[in-house]
Amino acid sequence: MKALTIKEALQRASFCLQQAGIEQNVDEAEILLAQILNIDRLQLFLNHTREITNQTASLYREVVERRCQGEPVAYISGEKYFYGRPFIVNEEVLIPRPETELIIDGVMERAGKQYKATGQGVKCVDLGTGSGVIAVTLALLLPKAEVWAIDISNAALHTARLNAARYNVQEKIRWCRGSFFDPLDGLANKPQFNLIVSNPPYLTSHDLQNLPDHIRQYEPVQALFGGEDGLGSYRMILERLPEFAAQPALVLMEAGAGQKKQIEKIYSKIGLFKSIAWRYDLNGWPRVIEALI
Repeated sequence: MKALTIKEALQRASFCLQQAGIEQNVDEAEILLAQILNIDRLQLFLNHTREITNQTASLYREVVERRCQGEPVAYISGEKYFYGRPFIVNEEVLIPRPETELIIDGVMERAGKQYKATGQGVKCVDLGTGSGVIAVTLALLLPKAEVWAIDISNAALHTARLNAARYNVQEKIRWCRGSFFDPLDGLANKPQFNLIVSNPPYLTSHDLQNLPDHIRQYEPVQALFGGEDGLGSYRMILERLPEFAAQPALVLMEAGAGQKKQIEKIYSKIGLFKSIAWRYDLNGWPRVIEALI
């Protein structure tokens, strides 16, 4: 069998992905081959006439077939970029989305106004940390901040720790297992946080039924489902917020598209916030609620 060049392998893969209905077929073909060859995508272009071994070609066909069957490319490659850095992901954690980066944007804008640029004096908790992308990113951007990361899933916390170790911030983050604030109940002194961030589950039962197959079949349901109306996590977090929020404190939470009015009602009912604002995604949807205590 004649060995394929990188260019030929990419052309075949992108055609297969296109036939499977995958819109970003060229990009994903490059991501998967670059991962197998352990090079970046620029090197694929620069070495497009280089031949790959039959063993590599066989492995590439296997992963392309997995993608054609619907498995997300991030789970196949084992990583996803968030705020400019690659993070380890697997089927125990959600794949990071661009909307979640709005939380980091909000923190960093506030850091320039209220916090010192290093994060000195910041005590932050990431509720439902998942893969740890928010906690790890904040530990990197605000190196003097105290960061706590909480998740109900042991497997998710393991992945988050791997990501923290990847960037050498594993000792800068305090890890807790449990549901939102609950694992802090056993501490002699309840911590008081002046920065509370979360990307909680917010999908409704109807949302789950109508998810694309590549999400419903592969991503963890408990990290997606927020109760019948999708708002259960917000109620749980906000009900306990007065116990753990310092004065002043900044709270940033991601929300589903179309949940703005419902979430604002919950926030208003708490009666704790001095101001509430929204951050919008590229499609113009309100996706992160930013509240000041």
